[in-house]
Amino acid sequence: MGTLPAAKVERWQRFRDNRNKALAARHGWLTLTSFQWLEDSPAAVELAPGLWSTDGTTAELTAVPADGLSLVESGEPVSGTISAALADEESLMWVQFGGPGGDQVVVELAMRAGHYAIRTRDSASPVLTGFAGVPTFDYNPEWEVAGRFEPYPRPVDVPIATANPLVDGIHRTVGEVVFRVPGSAHECRLQAEEEKLGALTVTFHDETNGAAPPGQTADWRKLSLPRPRTDSSGNATVVLDFNRAINYPSAFTPYGTCPMPVRNNSLDVRVEAGEKLPYTRED
Repeated sequence: MGTLPAAKVERWQRFRDNRNKALAARHGWLTLTSFQWLEDSPAAVELAPGLWSTDGTTAELTAVPADGLSLVESGEPVSGTISAALADEESLMWVQFGGPGGDQVVVELAMRAGHYAIRTRDSASPVLTGFAGVPTFDYNPEWEVAGRFEPYPRPVDVPIATANPLVDGIHRTVGEVVFRVPGSAHECRLQAEEEKLGALTVTFHDETNGAAPPGQTADWRKLSLPRPRTDSSGNATVVLDFNRAINYPSAFTPYGTCPMPVRNNSLDVRVEAGEKLPYTRED
């Protein structure tokens, strides 16, 4: 391969450091310890005090001072009944409890597939306390490939599955990214979603997926692309740096509702770049 470009390796390492730092946030994705749907009458839930319910429009929590619950935003103790309303796909870090400071566990309220659920986020979770960074393939400049973006006349909403079999999702496809990868004799196409400021995201399968050999990566991954640029011929050009392919939260926890790739967003090669499985299924 010859001498690696030092500047690119340095930028990649900085990207990896920031990625691991973000994952290690005190109440981030590595701290999820439960996912529970709310019922239509007040009921206890696992791993959190209080009585929880929903009428389909709002969620309610009833607590007494002995429960030790307080609002995340203000720290105000919860006594009596409080309520909150969310739109679909929204989340709210709602209440907290436990530990010396009363904030070891945060309870996240979420609206998924038109239903309310809660997730507990415990900063003492062994997934977080034992985290030492996500394993990755070595940086390889051959996996930074040029491509083009072919936008659709208008976005197309494509139904998809998610990491939770009870939650359906929608992929708002804005066009296709077309490129060639090492080891493939044909062009590849991946449907893309648009992010902030015109950036793109592709969610994809490849031949490294799965824990059983020869799999080395999560069941699917995603890659962010900078905003396409128009070249002298009028084509929208993009760069796909698969060294920056990352796992969805569902690779780290069974309590995610992460979107799966749209049908046909599969690469028939081993993309030996980017993040690997964070640990085996047995772990």
